[in-house]
Amino acid sequence: MSDKASRLKTLTRHVKAIDSTPDLEDLAQRAWPDANCGSSCGCSVGSVSPAGTAGAAAVPETPLAAMTWPRNQPVKQPEIVTAEDFIESLRGRDIKVILQGELIKEFVDHPIVWPSVNAMAESYRLAMENPELGSAVGFSGYRMSRFLHICESADDLVMQSQMQRELGRRTGTCFQRCVGQDASNAMWSTTYDIDQKHGTKYHARFVEFMKMAQSKNLVLGGAMTDVKGDRSLNPSEQPDPDMFVRVAERKPDGGVVLRGCKAHQTGNLNSHWMIIMPGGKMEKADKDYAIACAVPVDAPGLTYIYGRQSCDLRAMEPGDIDQGNAKFGGQETLTCFEDVYVPPEYVFMDGEVDFTQTLVERFTAYHRRSYVCKAGLGDVMLGAAATVAEYNGVAKASHIKDKLVEIAYLNENIAGTAMASSYGGQATPSGNFLPDVMMANICKHNVTKLPYEIARLAQDLAGGIIVTLPADKEFRNEVAAPLLEKYLKGKQGVTVENRRRILRLIENMTMGRNAVGYLSESLHGAGSPQAQRVLIQRLFDLEMKKRLAKDLAGIVE
Repeated sequence: MSDKASRLKTLTRHVKAIDSTPDLEDLAQRAWPDANCGSSCGCSVGSVSPAGTAGAAAVPETPLAAMTWPRNQPVKQPEIVTAEDFIESLRGRDIKVILQGELIKEFVDHPIVWPSVNAMAESYRLAMENPELGSAVGFSGYRMSRFLHICESADDLVMQSQMQRELGRRTGTCFQRCVGQDASNAMWSTTYDIDQKHGTKYHARFVEFMKMAQSKNLVLGGAMTDVKGDRSLNPSEQPDPDMFVRVAERKPDGGVVLRGCKAHQTGNLNSHWMIIMPGGKMEKADKDYAIACAVPVDAPGLTYIYGRQSCDLRAMEPGDIDQGNAKFGGQETLTCFEDVYVPPEYVFMDGEVDFTQTLVERFTAYHRRSYVCKAGLGDVMLGAAATVAEYNGVAKASHIKDKLVEIAYLNENIAGTAMASSYGGQATPSGNFLPDVMMANICKHNVTKLPYEIARLAQDLAGGIIVTLPADKEFRNEVAAPLLEKYLKGKQGVTVENRRRILRLIENMTMGRNAVGYLSESLHGAGSPQAQRVLIQRLFDLEMKKRLAKDLAGIVE
């Protein structure tokens, strides 16, 4: 057992003995270097040698495990800590954003954009309110958002999943941080493996980049999906070479110049940096497209074209009821690269086509498991469906209760497969942990179907009024208002306004702005359904299962 592992085991026994729930990571960095508790708590822990217990085989320390902050030093605080810090860090950047046909210089407070900024800021609020769940101490020694953590154990993967579900519950939308989290962990192990084979220095570069990001507690976005052009052609075969992001020029200093476009980019505009990755397996002829690197969001040459969302202009109207969820929303942009220079220290793959499939598959393993966030949104949907049934006066009907049970059943199928993937995580040679790939794909395949049925059931319980409810302006009209207040009553004691609010929330999540994150993104994000089925077929080991059946049937061939 490594010195680090023995210390952590000692601390766990100590904490159990004192029946306490301290911040274990903060406790660990202040712990006893010789793993000797030295207190009278009754945990019966004496001095444990760095080699572990007698007779135990020594476990080689992985590169990640070897990166620890000084144990006699307090955990360091990053530059960005609060939600207010984060929001302020987005201002004053010279970013080219096109929204509703206009160039927007300062996007943070734009009514259409603000809900997405606020949703991402919620990750900082969670870290402040529940640091055990929303934050972690990174290998750099900084306490930062758990979204920046390089997973050192299956427990870290589990904590990620729990955090993602909680943020889904709190926002009812896409909070836009999962892509950067998953890109960071996929890049960590892939750069290490490239270096081992090719003798490159990518991993050391990526380590330094992550140290910088952790020390500032930045938001990292991720960019994988290319616009693709003609899907029947490889990147190098496209009539227009910019249909996939590529290296257009290599500089003498080792830097590269990028051209091309990434599509459906969730939250990149609200990020500080983005990690660029190839969008699929590349052939030798596609060497210029096998590029992975980090780019600041405000780098010269970047243009962001804001994606349209259903009912998005309601954010420009007075009042908040018709928005359904006025606090939080998602964000997607078309991100265009026009001669964007990347210094060599931020290049993490350049031409290593033999590792493009590895990187993509590792990223999708993390990211398909990350769709546990939809279980958080499903929790909101279950609550909304139950509330609207109560407001309509039918909550006690048996068929209503059965539909709520069905929503819960479907939703926990999403959560359960995601958690199984996290609990089944295994260490990579670099030391970070990769979730169980099969269960990650099962989770995402569930997500391509089950939220649609949950949405149907919620609309069923809401009734037809969900699509015929008059606008908020009508409730302020001197003629219409008294009529609406009279005829849109539900159960006695429930105000018409509250009934309207819950109906608009269900509309928002099933056909409005946040249906982007709950439905369409569930179908296509992290790869459309067939992408999961391909991996499931590859991993289900059919020959082994045939042998099991033949053995029980007494078949001898």
